[in-house]
Amino acid sequence: MTISCQSSFQNRNIDQQKGTGSLYLVATPIGNLEDMTYRAVRTLQECDIIAAEDTRQTRKLLSHFEITPSMLFSYHEHNKAASGPELIRYIIEGKNLALVSDAGLPAISDPGADLVALAVSHGIPVIPIPGANAALSALIASGLPTNSFTFIGFLPRERKDIRTVLSGLRSAQGTLLFYESPHRVAKTLAHLQETFGNRQVVLARELTKRYEEFLRGTIEECVVWLSDHPPLGEYVIVLEGESKEEAKLAESSWWRELSIEEHVAHYETSGLTRKDAMKKAASDRGLAKRDIYNALLEKE
Repeated sequence: MTISCQSSFQNRNIDQQKGTGSLYLVATPIGNLEDMTYRAVRTLQECDIIAAEDTRQTRKLLSHFEITPSMLFSYHEHNKAASGPELIRYIIEGKNLALVSDAGLPAISDPGADLVALAVSHGIPVIPIPGANAALSALIASGLPTNSFTFIGFLPRERKDIRTVLSGLRSAQGTLLFYESPHRVAKTLAHLQETFGNRQVVLARELTKRYEEFLRGTIEECVVWLSDHPPLGEYVIVLEGESKEEAKLAESSWWRELSIEEHVAHYETSGLTRKDAMKKAASDRGLAKRDIYNALLEKE
């Protein structure tokens, strides 16, 4: 096992000795320009290079705060394989690099995570510059439980892949957080209802902007609302987790996906006689023992 320990103070000394720069992960506004922190502005002013998901969007931000970068690089999903190693080379040569996304924290649902992993593999210090985040902003204002939650981000495009992801979350008792575009939000709600039933949900859009909006209700109610009010802007979907009652029901119904034959076999492998296993399976399913017996006869 290899253990790596990063200390900001120690890294300054290491940087001076080795001439290596650092990777700064700088949060940018998610809507309102005042989301920007003083530390984020200072970091962007002081770094040698800024790597951006969309340089056009980032130039507007830099212009607003009167920041003139020495070097502005494009780093996104489609060029990360080539740009990533090049950016790492600059850091190794002694340049400090600030990575930003179009909105919010970099490395959340964007290729910044790959650059971070690459930096860590080269022993480069990675320093977070915290700020606004859409998912957490929506969560704390949702009214749903915040003590436990799971961030999923954007769902896959293919229906079968969506089902695979959602089925693995069916028994999650914490609040679930999704990102979605306006033209897909209604379809995503349909997938959520199919998997989880008509749970409570909150749709948050235009976060920190002038027309910030939170839509709260059941999934069905939100679908009806969207049919009359066309979706606009990027959405955070905050979904209620599984209730204790649902969890208890699911636990008591573990056998639902088993055939009668498999159900009886399960109890036999736990040490029950076939007669007792049939009786136990019949009790689980609310059937008469004769029904279980007849069903097994048909399989023989």
